[in-house]
Amino acid sequence: MATSYRYRNYPFNWRQWITPGVTTLLIANSAVLVVELLIRYVGGPGAEYAIFQWFGLVPWAFIHGWLWQPFTYLFLHGGFWHLFWNMLFLWMFGCDLERQWGKRRFYFYYFLTGVGAGLVTVLVKILMDPHGMGTAVIPTIGASGSVFGVITAAALLFPDRQVWLFPLPISIPMRFYAILMGAIEFIGTMGGANDHVAHLTHLSAIFVGWFYLRRSSMLYRARNRYSDWKVQRNRRRYDDYVRRHRDKPPSRPDDWVN
Repeated sequence: MATSYRYRNYPFNWRQWITPGVTTLLIANSAVLVVELLIRYVGGPGAEYAIFQWFGLVPWAFIHGWLWQPFTYLFLHGGFWHLFWNMLFLWMFGCDLERQWGKRRFYFYYFLTGVGAGLVTVLVKILMDPHGMGTAVIPTIGASGSVFGVITAAALLFPDRQVWLFPLPISIPMRFYAILMGAIEFIGTMGGANDHVAHLTHLSAIFVGWFYLRRSSMLYRARNRYSDWKVQRNRRRYDDYVRRHRDKPPSRPDDWVN
């Protein structure tokens, strides 16, 4: 006797795995890399480097009027693996942020940290190379600034979420993972730029993201400290007044009524 099996058709929903905002960023960054590769194929490495000079983040060019660079450098990458790792981390941590915040606020935070990190990079490099003879003319490219901002936000919003340290069979809470990444970038910043990684930009993105997300609590804390200081000041003034007038008689004793 033959037996027949019927399978229920379950529709597959991509939104379970990736959010619309992250999807748009992945497509935009991938499309820009394809354009880069085409320019390299047609015009050679020199043409691609010219694109990096125009649309990457060159501090010396920025202070001379190329104001679009802190935005456009986020979409340029040095190759497939550079793009792959940035987009992988964006997908891993960015989707939860977008579900928590919504697409509009996620976009705002993504570009705030990326552009903010770029501006800090410009400031530091111009201070280190004010005549544009060294690091101030080297372009910075990649979405890593925004990605590190996303990692910082994930650590603040989901501090106890476990992160697998691939390929090691170890998982740690998100807060410790972000601290570890920040420590690595700090050490890399101290070591200079010999590894061709923009550690300064990554570290700046962590600072910008943390400051933006913690600004309200810092303002409340500052306001409360100011209010406490005013209360203590008024209390001291009152105590001084009582101490000075403790032994003095009333000014008009005839007004007293029994």
